[in-house]
Amino acid sequence: MTAQAPRRSDKTRAAILDAARERFAADGYERATIRAIAADADIDPAMVMRYYGNKEKLFAAAAQFDLRLPDLTSAPRDQVGAMMIRHFVDRWEHDETLMALLRAAVTNEAAAERMRTIFAEQLGPAVAALGVEPAQIPRRAGLAATQVLGVALCRYVLKLPPVVAMSADDLVADLGPTLQRYLTA
Repeated sequence: MTAQAPRRSDKTRAAILDAARERFAADGYERATIRAIAADADIDPAMVMRYYGNKEKLFAAAAQFDLRLPDLTSAPRDQVGAMMIRHFVDRWEHDETLMALLRAAVTNEAAAERMRTIFAEQLGPAVAALGVEPAQIPRRAGLAATQVLGVALCRYVLKLPPVVAMSADDLVADLGPTLQRYLTA
């Protein structure tokens, strides 16, 4: 049995999503336009509308994001905070999709809801796997999210000079103990 070649529509969808991720990352949700995304994908704007309906639905599709959280249960218990902040710093440094979502979430309720969903669905189970009391999981995951989202906002969006100047190792050293307390105290 031979593998089926990708359909043209699959390539078009992928091109639209790639262009949308880059445009949302560069311009934010509010300033990104269907016309600009279509131009970046080298297609007619009507095709974007055909596949995604509107900008909000396109953003929701483009903002599908796997945090790819590490298995914190495999780390020494006293290192899970450092492991988590290092993971997030690496993700922020190398993936514009999460950055686009963060920028958009600041001004757009749909994007904010998407961010809440991603963190609830992915960070909550990672915290639960550490043996946290079930009633404490949302609180602890929420507090951990405040740290990783706060540092991302200050370092990559607001570009606060002292935070931008910090090395990844400095961020891990300074934020790891706080995350450690949230995750395991």
